[in-house]
Amino acid sequence: MTVVKDDSGQEAADDKGDMPGGGDAYVPSQRRVDRERHKRARARRATAIAAVSTLVTAVVLYVVVVSAPGWERTKETFFDGHYAREAFPKVLEGLWLNIRLLLICGVLVLVLGMLIAIARTLRGPVFFPLRVLAAAYTDFFRGLPLIINLMIVVFGVPALRLQGVTVDPVWLGGAALTLTYSAYVAEVFRAGIESVHPSQRAAARSLGLSNRQALRHVVLPQAVRRQVPPLLNDLVSLQKDTGLVSIGGAIDAVRASDIIAQRALNYTPYIVAGLVFVALTIPMTRFTDWVTARMDRQRAQGGTT
Repeated sequence: MTVVKDDSGQEAADDKGDMPGGGDAYVPSQRRVDRERHKRARARRATAIAAVSTLVTAVVLYVVVVSAPGWERTKETFFDGHYAREAFPKVLEGLWLNIRLLLICGVLVLVLGMLIAIARTLRGPVFFPLRVLAAAYTDFFRGLPLIINLMIVVFGVPALRLQGVTVDPVWLGGAALTLTYSAYVAEVFRAGIESVHPSQRAAARSLGLSNRQALRHVVLPQAVRRQVPPLLNDLVSLQKDTGLVSIGGAIDAVRASDIIAQRALNYTPYIVAGLVFVALTIPMTRFTDWVTARMDRQRAQGGTT
């Protein structure tokens, strides 16, 4: 017989033969059992309260909306099943253009944003003009509304009649998105670079690395890892804003819904397009939340610098 102490400090007898290999068996104390039972009961109570609260809120909102004087007219204008079924395949077809824009512009934004951020953090008086140009770029495109930037690029570039320059609204709209979002992403990267302690660069230089090697192998990996959550948030915003290329006539999900809505004088296709974008955005948003929570846990445990 082996005497072991439980969590409450009391002695409990145990037979080594009860465990494979003759090890001591763990016997939880009654206090621990009661505490775990209380936690489970509290979790069930909290879940039940949240479910009831959600149900009551949903019922109240439903009653308020349905009892509104203009509900019947609103239902016909925005929630017509016939036009929803008609618009859905067209919206999905146009959504493929939005997805392609997201993939291409996303890569270009990350590359251009990184280059601008590096240009803004270069040291030495010889790089002063480059730093000024990079700062002017970020200030200008962060201050210029995206919709105005799109109009200038989509309508202004074709008006110049430049030889060899495309007039396709898809390419021009993608260029405008890249210009605007690169300015935002550049600031995200710059914040990450400047958050790395100078001792990291000094340590790399003491090991014989050049400034470029220290930046590439020491500073940038830490900077990018720290800025993953805000970068993902910018990509989520880019995913939604790809719908703005429709102002130039590109047939994306928004433009496809607009064509049907203008022909039928019914706004249900807009609701369909909006729900499709929401369904596309939610997974990326949840993934961003998961990455953020994971990095916060690692940082709290000392796993991420």
